[in-house]
Parts: sequence; C-alpha cells; structure tokens
Amino acid sequence: MEERNTSDAKQENGSQEKREQCHDGTQSILPTGYVPVLDAKETQNALFDAKRRVEEGLCRQLNLVQVQVPLVVEADSSWNDELDRDGSRKPVSFHVAKDGNHGMDAEIVQAATKWKRAALRQYHIEQGEGIMTDMRAIRKDYFLDANHSCYVDQWDWELAIDEEQRTLDFLVSTVTKIWGVVKDTECFLREKYPLLASTNMPPLPQELYFIHAEELLALFPDLPRKQRENAILQEHPATFIIGIGWQLNDGHPHELRASDYDDWSTPTISMHGQSMHGLNGDLLVWNPVLQTRHELSSMGIRVDKEALRLQLGICDQLHWLSKAYHQQVMDGQLPLSIGGGIGQSRLFQMLLQKAHIGEVSVTVWPKHHREECRQLGIPLLE
Repeated sequence: MEERNTSDAKQENGSQEKREQCHDGTQSILPTGYVPVLDAKETQNALFDAKRRVEEGLCRQLNLVQVQVPLVVEADSSWNDELDRDGSRKPVSFHVAKDGNHGMDAEIVQAATKWKRAALRQYHIEQGEGIMTDMRAIRKDYFLDANHSCYVDQWDWELAIDEEQRTLDFLVSTVTKIWGVVKDTECFLREKYPLLASTNMPPLPQELYFIHAEELLALFPDLPRKQRENAILQEHPATFIIGIGWQLNDGHPHELRASDYDDWSTPTISMHGQSMHGLNGDLLVWNPVLQTRHELSSMGIRVDKEALRLQLGICDQLHWLSKAYHQQVMDGQLPLSIGGGIGQSRLFQMLLQKAHIGEVSVTVWPKHHREECRQLGIPLLE
C-alpha cells in the first residue's frame, strides 16, 4: 500500500464548519478542511476487505448462511416494505410485458424484511439458524445528505427463533454479537491500513450502551428526537435505542416504524427496571468527521400474530390482514424470527473515516450537491 503523509490525512474534527441544515433539523454535515485518509484505490481495497470480514463474522456469530435476495418483486405480492407506517415512501414500480396478454406489474424492493421471513421457510432453516443477504434496493423518496442516498446496500439478515426467545434479553444478546463483529472489523482495518489509526479519530467504544426510547426522552425532554440521539451519543458514542415505534409519554413515537415486521408493541421491562414497550431498536454511533449521529443498523424481533394485529390496529391498517404475508403470520405459517439490516456503505463510511457516503458508494446526486462536495474536497464516486 502506498504510504502518504499522515499529517495530510489527519482530520481536525473539532474545527469543522457547519455547512448545511439537515433534513431532520440537526446542523451540518459537510466539513471544511477535509482530506480523505485513504485515496480512491486504497478505499476500494479496504472496503472489500471490510465486506468480507463482516460477512464472515456475521455468519459465524449468528449461525447464518448467505442466500440470494430479490431486487424485483411483483407489485401485488405484499413482500415489499413500506418502511414507514404513513406510506410516504413509495417503491419504484414498472410494468413487465412478456407479451400483450401476460405482463405483470413489478416493484424494486425498498428492503427485504418481509421476504426474508418467508425465505427462512423456503430454505428449510431450523430454529437457531438464519440467512444473510447482500441486499440492494432503491428508495426514491429518501432524503439525500452525507449519509443517505436513494441507493441502498445492506446486509439483511434473519434468524429463526422460538417463543421463549422473544425477549428483550435475547434482543440485547444478538445486538451485542453484531457489535462485536463491527469492532473486530474496525480493529482489522486499522491494523491492515495504518493510516486509519494515525488520525485523531478515536476507535469505536468496546461496549455498546443500551437505552429505551422512553428513558432517552426522560433524559432530554426538551430536545427533538434526532437531537436527543446526538445528546446521548456525546455521553455514549455507541448506543442502541430500544422500543422505536411505540407512542412515548410525549404523545409521539421516537420514530415511525412499519406496522408489520418489527415488534414495537410488546410490553417489556427495560434494562433499568421500568415498564416499557418494544423488542426492536436502532444502533447509532457518533461520527466525529460529520459531528453528528450516524445510524448503522435497525433490527428487531419480528411480530407474532398478537403483535401484528395490535400494531395494524394502531396504524388503522387492519385491512392488510387480507394480504398474503399477513395471513401467513396470522396462521403461524412463517417462523418466529429476529432480523435486521446493517448498512454496508454507512459502515464503510464510518470505519474508513469518510465525510460522505458517496465516497464509498456509486449513485446519483443533484448537480449542486456534487459541486458543493467538489469545492470542499470531498471526492464523490461517479
């Protein structure tokens, strides 16, 4: 690997200028004075080294096998994901015309969440085993910023469980294993690419901090949601927020979640002994390059028939029970499971100390955004 001047590669994170208002009201994402730690070629080498390391680690720690995953599904299959319960994010749809009489309407997947649960049955996965996919998706209605694009690449995984494992303890145990894979990959990269260890960017914490969304609200009652996340990450730079989707004491959920896959309604006792709801959550880290929150993963124990009916009712979507996927959950045809998605480019962006997800992922950006990045010395891939 070609050596470069380490002083040129160092990033003065504390002096970054706040450049733009983000979609969520938090400030700034693009830094000034930015110099990539690794050049374009080194970045690609490190990226694929990290990809292999994560995949091997996830399969080993969670007992997963890698399987193929669809990019396109039939529009009426009910396998595509709504992402948010308000239906504001619509999939890319098109008509496939074999001939004049046998065409079909199809959609690009937004996530493979519901498909994976059925795939456990398709691949004859036993309890304690699971699958992992190298998923690609298009989310055309996504906001665009330094760590969000319309092109999605993530490790979508799903693990078959039994009724006794539908607990907060099992969720925490699984998340902890995933965090171990992230830390192992970070250590591997810093050893193989010494420039990553030569900057002033600290390594990720060894241990993950867990907190319920209700507890987070109690700590920072006067802050909006994303600013609460930023606040807790100042104290705990790697945090898993539990219970996202259930209405909190302020009358609002921490964030909207789809009604039909993660279980955000089941009563639980938090790790600090309080009565709460939800068996799901988000894994967040503090990003020193961007000086803001950085979401790596969303995951959770999936709905059983009781949670599905309750959540559909809360969201005024009980009519969905007539759809194939929802019928299979209600009839007990699909395995109980836990699963999630880990953003590949988001993780690479974090571990390789990049200012923009477009440095590790090739996708489209508005011309004015590309020009702003060019002026700031942020090399977006094309």
